[in-house]
Amino acid sequence: MRAIEISEVGAPDVLKICNRDVPQPQAGEVLIRVHAAGVNRPDVLQRLGRYKVPPGVTDIPGLEVAGEIVDGDLTGSAFTKGDMVCALLQGGGYAEYCIAPLLQCLPIPKGLSAIQAASLPETYFTVWSNVFDRGHLQAGETLLVQGGTSGIGVAAIQIAKARGHRVFATARTDVKCRACETLGAVRGIKYTEEDFGQVVMQLTDNKGVDLILDILGGSYLPREIDCLADDGRIVLIALHGGGKGNIDLGQVLHRRLTITGSTLRPRPVAFKAAIAENLCKHVWPLLESGQVKPVIYQVFPLERAADAHALMETSDHIGKIILQLV
Repeated sequence: MRAIEISEVGAPDVLKICNRDVPQPQAGEVLIRVHAAGVNRPDVLQRLGRYKVPPGVTDIPGLEVAGEIVDGDLTGSAFTKGDMVCALLQGGGYAEYCIAPLLQCLPIPKGLSAIQAASLPETYFTVWSNVFDRGHLQAGETLLVQGGTSGIGVAAIQIAKARGHRVFATARTDVKCRACETLGAVRGIKYTEEDFGQVVMQLTDNKGVDLILDILGGSYLPREIDCLADDGRIVLIALHGGGKGNIDLGQVLHRRLTITGSTLRPRPVAFKAAIAENLCKHVWPLLESGQVKPVIYQVFPLERAADAHALMETSDHIGKIILQLV
């Protein structure tokens, strides 16, 4: 099969097309003929040598795909060979065939193409796990999404809005701020010119937001704490603003604040299977009704994976970048 390998740590051009053996599924796994694969920030970090591949996992990048089940263990499943699915992977998505745990496969929502479906697993699993499971976003509560036009951001804004929450989002440019608002944010906040904390406090009558989905960390943490409501939560899922931050522990103590975080890739299949079940129940109907829509920025053929990574590193995109194989 054709695949993309990371020939060495470095710039996007270290991504090279290669030939690899088709992987063989084990118990509880299926073999998928990949039609499209999502490109995600962890793929870029893996290429840069800053995101360790779990033991025993292929070195081929790619954490989400859509395609056809062609072989594998379908025991206890409603799937059959030939079904089209989208799937969350441990790795290996940048290839014509990949292995996925059966319990991490989901039916493609009705009305969506393979390209659209390939944009869902990594971001939607992450959003559900961190906003609704770990972040405990409850009815009537508000959400601030840092990086509202990232793949994570466009999913978080739409899902939270569709479930009845007021959502605010930060973005780098006016165009991106307007995109956040089009997706359902009450306000896109241009963090390069505005103090997002002050804006949030104004928009919430000085109450603050109940939950912040944070891809920044670092020096942003103090301002995030300042614009949290009492009993508010910050969920860290990336550290683009730095790995260390000074915080006022007195506020954490007296206002009962929670700062937590998670990474999805190392978690066991059973953990991800529970998320898949919740997505099917709560989010797939929103996709099928059109209340939530995939946001695809650009599609590249597999052999242009380097161009896809170069685009991601500019952060100019709004939504998802996809590799197309079929």
